[in-house]
Amino acid sequence: MKSKGTLDFLAAGVFYAILAESFFIALSPAAAEIALLVGVVFYVLRLRLDKTVHFRRLPFDWPVVIFALCGAASIAVSPNPAFSFYNYYNLVGVYLLTYLLVGQNVTRPEQVRWIAGALAAAAACVVLYGYYQYIFGIDTSAMKWVDGDAFPELKKRVFSTWENPNILAGYLDAAICLAFGVFLQVREKRQRLFLGAGMVLLALCLAMTYARGACLTIAVVLAGYGVLKNRKILLAVVLLGAAILAMDSALAERLVSVFTKMDTSSEMRLAFWESTLAMIMDHPLLGIGWGAYWMVYPEYDFYINDAAIRIVHAHNIYLNYAAEIGIAGALAYFTWFFGTMGMALRSKNYRSSELLNGLLLGIGLALVSVALNGITDDVLFNIPSSMLLWFLCALAAVIEKKM
Repeated sequence: MKSKGTLDFLAAGVFYAILAESFFIALSPAAAEIALLVGVVFYVLRLRLDKTVHFRRLPFDWPVVIFALCGAASIAVSPNPAFSFYNYYNLVGVYLLTYLLVGQNVTRPEQVRWIAGALAAAAACVVLYGYYQYIFGIDTSAMKWVDGDAFPELKKRVFSTWENPNILAGYLDAAICLAFGVFLQVREKRQRLFLGAGMVLLALCLAMTYARGACLTIAVVLAGYGVLKNRKILLAVVLLGAAILAMDSALAERLVSVFTKMDTSSEMRLAFWESTLAMIMDHPLLGIGWGAYWMVYPEYDFYINDAAIRIVHAHNIYLNYAAEIGIAGALAYFTWFFGTMGMALRSKNYRSSELLNGLLLGIGLALVSVALNGITDDVLFNIPSSMLLWFLCALAAVIEKKM
């Protein structure tokens, strides 16, 4: 065994890498991946040099293993195995290493507090940049994020540090849920005021994305919690939502359109789902191959009929996973996903820690938002979104393990 100073240095290196990844996931995926790789190097050295460090089992390890194996097996049936292999080890490698690094090295409540601070700081940067885009303007006429004929008044949709408004909206839903969970647990008045103001700023930025699915999702999540737990929360959600809609008629029109008319984005989603169901029926065991959706879709194109247009995912996380890695792989993934969600929502392990209780509740609600958003969009196709999901699930698992 090496000296205590060396081992402490390696342990600190792993944690600071985790902290850096938690901050950069929402701001710079490249920086987050570099931090992850640095953390892995430190962790491997720590495993080799410190014989007291052992693998810690987490609540849903086996579904993760089965998902990884099914994803790997799907490469064999891909139309382009080389591409699927490259895509698989780059993406799944990042997700699994994130889960491993956090799950094996976050062991103390104070570490979770630092991580919560890094996540909050990153969210603040994302929101501020979103406001900057909204104030100084983004012309959506050159972008494909909105049906201009259906919504002529809509001129700009913010996306901040994310790829597009829908992905940003999914992130903001998760951030609101995390803040909401902690808000419900803390008792100190200044902390509650700070968190309440933060949620309002996050909600306003969410409104600037004009993402119908995400706006309705967060309303359902928070209002549903209010109905089940606290009617005052339901009233607050209704009042805040009404105020935002009153200030922005374009957003109100977008949301109402979900129930009153069909635009091209809605029509296309229905067509994608029909095509994806056909893929699943034809390839139920191993799927069509990891990341191969865009290669196989033209064979099942019942709507667009234009080979020049590339469709990269099914706009539905459930159908997309089942199509690409087969039904068994999808079941394993969602066993892990929903199992972690239920664990986080039910857990009461840290009655003396407001932050840890709040984070567990917030992560559970964030996963609910992903589950609902995932019905109409493949929010997990985006790499940082999936990195954040695996990070949060690992964090929930280590808190559940009673650090």
